[in-house]
Formats: sequence, structure tokens, C-alpha cells
Amino acid sequence: MVIDMKDKRLKDAHAYVNEVYNIVKERNANEHEFLQAVKEIFYSLIPVFAQNPHYIQNSILERIVEPERLISFRVPWVDDKGKVQVNRGFRVQYNSAIGPYKGGIRFHPSVNASIIKFLGFEQIFKNALTGQAIGGGKGGADFDPKGKSDMEIMRFVQSFMMELSKYIGSDVDVPAGDIGVGAREIGYMFGQYKRLRGNFDAGVFTGKGIGYGGSLGRTEATGFGTVYFVEEMLKDQGLSFDGSTVVVSGSGNVSIYAIQKAQEFGAKVVACSDSNGYIYDKEGICLDTLKHLKEVERCRIDQYVKERPHAEYFEGSEGIWTIPCDIALPCATQNEIDEDSAKILVANRVKAIGEGANMPSTLEAIDVFLENGVLFGPGKAVNAGGVAVSALEMAQNSSRVAWTFEEVDEKLKQIMKDIYKNSVNAAEQYGQSGNLVAGANIAGFTKVADAMITQGVI
Repeated sequence: MVIDMKDKRLKDAHAYVNEVYNIVKERNANEHEFLQAVKEIFYSLIPVFAQNPHYIQNSILERIVEPERLISFRVPWVDDKGKVQVNRGFRVQYNSAIGPYKGGIRFHPSVNASIIKFLGFEQIFKNALTGQAIGGGKGGADFDPKGKSDMEIMRFVQSFMMELSKYIGSDVDVPAGDIGVGAREIGYMFGQYKRLRGNFDAGVFTGKGIGYGGSLGRTEATGFGTVYFVEEMLKDQGLSFDGSTVVVSGSGNVSIYAIQKAQEFGAKVVACSDSNGYIYDKEGICLDTLKHLKEVERCRIDQYVKERPHAEYFEGSEGIWTIPCDIALPCATQNEIDEDSAKILVANRVKAIGEGANMPSTLEAIDVFLENGVLFGPGKAVNAGGVAVSALEMAQNSSRVAWTFEEVDEKLKQIMKDIYKNSVNAAEQYGQSGNLVAGANIAGFTKVADAMITQGVI
């Protein structure tokens, strides 16, 4: 019996992925988010291993899935009542094959080793997609900044930095913000780092204030980049944001600026959310009201209906996906769209999904979208605009220059266009035409894997 070599290679590649994934499952049995991220990436790479067996011979999967370093530490701090509190801090320095570790810091009660590892693993490929010389990392703590005073947040951050400062630097590991970490928190981190190290190393953090080395356009970058990517995806199918109805989950930094850019592109954004619930404004979200509530008053989104009485507020953020829309932009958190929500979106004739958050769709939800021909932009490609502009901030810090907002925004647009084009081309090259999940994974993986091979077994 003659065996088609192509089929044999695919079988060998599938067996290799299965073998490595089973080892990862055994070693990380209780880390569900991490395993989800690993599975999604691993199995999309089977055609790559079939065509390039040298990746198997060099044990790239076994090496790339293990962090170069995982740091866990306690963070003691004193609240306003004088009581000592203790939180857990984390930093995963995942892969430095193409540059220093780069990735945000998240402050949220859900933070644990699994969350940080999944985010760091995704960050490897996201960063590679930007075309910038940055490796993958991520960090955070199970600290909840909601309801805390500025002084409590400052005391926590200063304690957090007492430990984290030992492991970061502008050519080593460059953190930024993420959920629960904005300009205020980055300012406190940078100040404490400067105090501990005794020098002004502007490049050690990104997302800094403009007055001390930050980049214009960084605040808007993830949200704007999300819309830039999705617009490219739509254009290929003769579609556009112009005249479309859009639902955006979340109401933080990413969501607000995704809403802003979608509106500038002619879309009508009718809903957004926070962790408590969501608002529906059939006339279109009033961005000025939303920005004031979330960026100035820092209050919950249910207050929106007091300013816009015709709008409606609903408890439970998951219900936002029942609102009919042409384009859905999940910009809140991981696994916010499950299989049932995906089926509702499809039944309501959604045309495109753009993941502004990290892994906001479950694997089952992604399958629903792809099986029903919905245009789907995966998070590691769609939301790469934030880290791309962080790398531009690092470049400005290194050269002691400051670019205009327009210069940064133009560079961001081009980066997002390139990410889309490279993802499309990678998918086509490996027989996955139209599958941007596979395309983004392949484009990011091959860049990092090739660098790892050239640097030897390290």
C-alpha cells in the first residue's frame, strides 16, 4: 500500500502536537486558561510542522511552551484603616528570542498563575506579529483597585515594585498597563522603580505619562488598532464600519477608543458594558458621557442612564451579545463569548467579530463563527496595536525624541495593515485560506521559532 507522503507528514505532525499537548496538560492540569491558549495555538500549527519537520527535530513546541522564567511573590501593604493586606504578585518572562520581554501588568482578583501564563504565551506571538523586536511576557497581581483610595493603590504599587524591580529593565523586561493598571498605576510604578534604582530609565515602562517619556497615541492604540484591523478585514469582503451597527463589550481604555474610532468610521455603536452589566442606547453611545463617567468619575456604567434617560441598563454583562449587530468587538476579558452567545450572534446575522481583548471567545465559540462564515479576527492580531505603540514608545525613549500623535497613528495604521496582510498570507501558504486564527498563529510562531533555532538550544 502506497502512503501519500503529504498525508504521512500531516499524521506525523498531528501525532507530535498531540504528544506535546498531552505533556503540557499533565504538567499544568489545573491551569485551564493556559491550556485553552496552548490548545488553540498548537493545533493550528499542524500544517507548519508537516511542511517543516525541522521544527519537530528541534523540539520547538516543547521549548516555546515553557516560560524562560516564572516569578511569584507576596505583596504586603497597609490599607487606610491601618490593616496589613497581602496579595500575590506574578511576572512571567516567557520568550526573549526576538527581543526583551514585553507585556502588560494586570491588577484583578482573578489573576493567578494560569491567567498570567496564558497571557504571556499569547503575548509571544502577538508581539512577533507587530514586526517589532520584542519578546513575550506578562505580569500582575490578584489585587482589586476598585474601591481603593489613591493612597492605598500607591502603597500597594510601591510594595509590588519592591520585588518586581529586581527583574525588569529597558533591555530586559518592559512592562506596561493592562486591566486595572492605567496611567495612575504606571506612574506610581515608574516613580518607585526610579527611587529604588536611583536613575531615570524611561524605557523600563511603557504607557507612561506624556510629561515623563510617554508616547502620544499610546492610550488610544489598542482600541484604534482593533478598528483598523477589522476595517481591513471588512474591506476584503466589500464591507465597512460605515453604516454598520456595532456592539462593544467593556468600557475601559480599549473599549472607549474602539468606540471612538468605530464612530469616526461611520458606525453606530449601540452597547457597551462593565463587569456588573451593560447599557443599550439605540440612538448610539454618547462617547463624551461615557468618557466622563469612566475616565473622570470612575463610576459604574449604570450611571450612564441617568445622563441619557432613553438608554437602558441591564444587569449581567453576558447579555450584551443578545443585541443584534453587524460587528461585535469583545474588548472586556477572556472567555466572555461562549458557544451559546456565539450562536445568538450568528442567529442575529453578525458579519464580523474583532477581538479587542485577550482570548475573549472560547474555542467552541470560535468554531461556531468559523463554521458559519463569520469574519473572525483573533485577539493576538486584532489587539496588537497597544503593544505595537508600546514598542514605538520604547524607540522614542531610546533616541530621546517625541513623535506627534499623527506620526504615531500613521505608524499604527501601517502595522495593523501589515499584521492583517501577513496573517492572510500565512493562512493561504499553509492551506488555511480565510482562517485568520491559523494565519496569525502561524505568522507569529514561524518568526519566533526561526529565531530560537538560530540561537541554539537555550
